[in-house]
Amino acid sequence: MKPNPLQSPLAAGETIVGAMTFEFFSPGMSAILANSGCRFVIYDMEHTGLGFETLKWLFSTCRGLPIEPMVRVPRGQYPYLARALDIGARGVMVPMVESAEQAKEIVEACRYPPVGRRGAGFGFAQCDYLGGDVGQKITIANQRTTVIAQIETERGLAALDEIAQVPGIDVLWLGHFDLSNFMGIPAQFNHPDFDAAMRRIAQVARAHSKAAGFMATDRAWIDRARRMGYNMLAIGTDVGLLGAATSDLTAYASRVKD
Repeated sequence: MKPNPLQSPLAAGETIVGAMTFEFFSPGMSAILANSGCRFVIYDMEHTGLGFETLKWLFSTCRGLPIEPMVRVPRGQYPYLARALDIGARGVMVPMVESAEQAKEIVEACRYPPVGRRGAGFGFAQCDYLGGDVGQKITIANQRTTVIAQIETERGLAALDEIAQVPGIDVLWLGHFDLSNFMGIPAQFNHPDFDAAMRRIAQVARAHSKAAGFMATDRAWIDRARRMGYNMLAIGTDVGLLGAATSDLTAYASRVKD
């Protein structure tokens, strides 16, 4: 089994850039993103119709490429987490993590004994259908699995320090739209309370040697997140990026004279 080259640099605070994909689940997407410099891709199951069979196929398109396949599962439950890892995910993003107890259950579902309660299924997609020493595979799997806890509710924000202290949670990820909604200031991203929450998530992450994650949709968001200390950045959404590029060229083409 191959290790995950992102784990150590993320914990050390190195900036790692990837992408989130919501719509364009095509075989060429992984290569396009890798060629663009993305070091990870997070396929979304929470807000899309993406299922496990398609997800397994998407993971397979990442083999041999310098990009780590990950997935946002619908909820932090064992059937979603363990199954995603079994079919090849190197990392899992879990929405709406709201307590240390919930975070511990997520970690247990993602890692094998003695540190977790994940069931064994070796020789399949997660280890590229190879044989080998099971003990070594368990060690590599436990070390390489990136567990991303999304902080996107007022409850998660209140329990932020306790969640960050849970061993095995690797990234605290700001879910900005939902957090603003649950704070009672929907989409008011310049509101002082939201700004303070955004800063606090990054600060708490670094205080506990965790990465701080965020999906940035433009350069302004990237600059803001980087200044605050966010170091795992996803560009997206794929729908928004395509729409913006298409609108720009369409408007330009309409202005050009013969």
